[in-house]
Amino acid sequence: MKYRTLGKTGIRVSEIGFGSWQLANDPHMWVGADLEESIKCLYKYVELGGNFIDTAWIYGYDEKFPDKHPSEELIGKFMAESGNRGKVTVATKIPGKNMKWPAWQGIDIDEVFPEDWIISCVEDSLRTLRTESLDLVQFHVWQDAFVDRDEWKQTIQKLTEDGKVKHWGISANDYQPSNCIRALDTGLIDTVQFIFNIFHQKPTEKLLPYALKNNIGLIARVPFDEGGLVGKFNSDTIFAKGDFREEYFTKDRLAELIKRTEGLKLLFGPEASTFPELALKYILSFDAISTVIPGMRRLYQVESNLAASGDRLSSELMEKLKQHAWERNFYTNPDPSMEATGFIEA
Repeated sequence: MKYRTLGKTGIRVSEIGFGSWQLANDPHMWVGADLEESIKCLYKYVELGGNFIDTAWIYGYDEKFPDKHPSEELIGKFMAESGNRGKVTVATKIPGKNMKWPAWQGIDIDEVFPEDWIISCVEDSLRTLRTESLDLVQFHVWQDAFVDRDEWKQTIQKLTEDGKVKHWGISANDYQPSNCIRALDTGLIDTVQFIFNIFHQKPTEKLLPYALKNNIGLIARVPFDEGGLVGKFNSDTIFAKGDFREEYFTKDRLAELIKRTEGLKLLFGPEASTFPELALKYILSFDAISTVIPGMRRLYQVESNLAASGDRLSSELMEKLKQHAWERNFYTNPDPSMEATGFIEA
């Protein structure tokens, strides 16, 4: 395993992180997690050299049980039982109080991140992760207009001074990688988490150069495009009931995906011989990236993903991969008016 510095936090993190959204069954998005295997995955991940786990207050959340935060609790249990707290950096996230994704332009920050909500979520995460201080807390949605208000700035500074949070980050809205630059200019935000993969290459235009120049830690999420870049889907693929990919990959979208992944197969060779290897190495070939966080809930996924740590792709192969960009947003069916509200970054 190779390690990189998480921007100005100074923390050394494994370049393959652990995405934990799928770790605990989420009633709204993911189904089929085996909690016993999930724990084994965490043990295997650390055993193989991994030391960065990304979670969130909302992962696995069920409105029927408002005090339960399943993904955080599972990770807290793992750290308490394994004694690995000092060896692992854990990043979590505060959801918007209105529970809406993404944060739309024009929305008031008082609806999303009022002071009492930020404090309450931090206290929840301290409890469920069984720790006295949180390594990294990220705002789970964002609009850069929030920068015009000072309350959130004062709140996070106070929580840092009190020793409850060490570092702060932003988990940028889906497909809006630059909708955080103003917040970074404040000097209060150390990291950005954002969608980045072979299909979605827009972050290379503004965010990556800014982060490299200003020493911002970059956490790349959705490296496999919700499974599309794993190479297992075909025209007969049927998703489990309750799996959000039933709507994410509709019939026409799935057909287009298959055509595009067939094209990527032609690039397999000594540098990368599988889709996951190609997808992860593509992201890690950028100097600005600190870590990439594929979701993992099966032991074979942990082993195969961590094996991708190492050599970067050649400039020749990276140049070829530029031709495989496929910019789109499958999380919704936006109409043209939505671009004006900031749903899709132009």
